[in-house]
Amino acid sequence: MAFLDIKNYCAEKGVTLVAISKTKTQEEILAVYNHGQKIFGENKVQELVQKYEALPKEIQWHLVGHLQSNKIKFIVPFVSLIHSVDSLKLLKEINHHAKKGNRTINVLLQIHIAQEETKFGLSFSEAREIFHNPDLKNLQHININGLMGMASLTENENQIREEFRSLKKFFDEVKSDSSVLQTANCKLQTLSMGMSSDYRIAIEEGSTMVRIGSAIFGERKV
Repeated sequence: MAFLDIKNYCAEKGVTLVAISKTKTQEEILAVYNHGQKIFGENKVQELVQKYEALPKEIQWHLVGHLQSNKIKFIVPFVSLIHSVDSLKLLKEINHHAKKGNRTINVLLQIHIAQEETKFGLSFSEAREIFHNPDLKNLQHININGLMGMASLTENENQIREEFRSLKKFFDEVKSDSSVLQTANCKLQTLSMGMSSDYRIAIEEGSTMVRIGSAIFGERKV
């Protein structure tokens, strides 16, 4: 089973594996869950909620897709990690709903490193502005655990490697920033980069978390 090979490889490298289960059936997810996978990721809130309600509560659910403010309330009660935060406004909205739900939500800031214009995410300078914004320390119901990025969809491995390398360099920069270190809700430990086509390169370049779908489940249904 390809999943077990990937799972073992990630374990050897000390990297967290998120199985991306978007469009997959409950049966397909349970087959992977029954082989020891406990972390799954979805990109649509409605599908995430449906699967959370139907599948074992031991599963840790991650939201990896773009999050709209009006959908936050549906996932706040259970989501383990939101990978795709791309504005201070969204951080404030997540904090607002988390406070109402008496939870603290773990999030990653999504950084735009690819050349495609269609990808969401912050520039390095926009992310720096968030980390240095005085409002951040008041958001006591979110934890910024790290960064997420997606490389360009290309066969040029050098380009992919350089994009991942740029994100790792920025990750290290922020982690060593004294003002960020003093902010209680910024504990940068996670660098989420690498998907089915490029996760080995991402791990070589310092990823601590990979998001793998088709290499585990097969090509997704449209």
